[in-house]
Amino acid sequence: MISKEEVLSAQKKWADAIVHVGQTYLEGADYVAVGHDLIDRLYAYDEGTVLFKPSKASSDQFRGTEKEALSYFVKGLIDEDHGFALQPWSQVRFENEDFLLMGDYAIAMGNYFFTDAHTDKEVHVEFTFGYIRGKEGQLLINLHHSSLPYIAH
Repeated sequence: MISKEEVLSAQKKWADAIVHVGQTYLEGADYVAVGHDLIDRLYAYDEGTVLFKPSKASSDQFRGTEKEALSYFVKGLIDEDHGFALQPWSQVRFENEDFLLMGDYAIAMGNYFFTDAHTDKEVHVEFTFGYIRGKEGQLLINLHHSSLPYIAH
């Protein structure tokens, strides 16, 4: 059974990986390889279907392949992608609303906050992540839905 502690650990790994991609970009090192590693280690593309709806996607709303996910995080394949992880961010923190722990599947939903490395301003984003257990026992994301909060006009 997937535990809440495992989900929290997976979230920390994801947050640290997003920050690491941006740091690598600033250092002029191979940020694309670091982004690819993030996807390989943390997403379930090698296990089957991944439902990925990034927050900053409009014309191509979904990222159903590993290459499309990489484009979102580090730019390249899809024109609207500007490299979300290249911002760079100095910190990502999760505030979970709740969890659904269902044996070998778990879902977490809540808010996460990205701290801009240049301004220290936080960007608030809503999320739902689904996790499965990979072949090697690690949790992998197979559902990633992010959206910017609704703003009433």
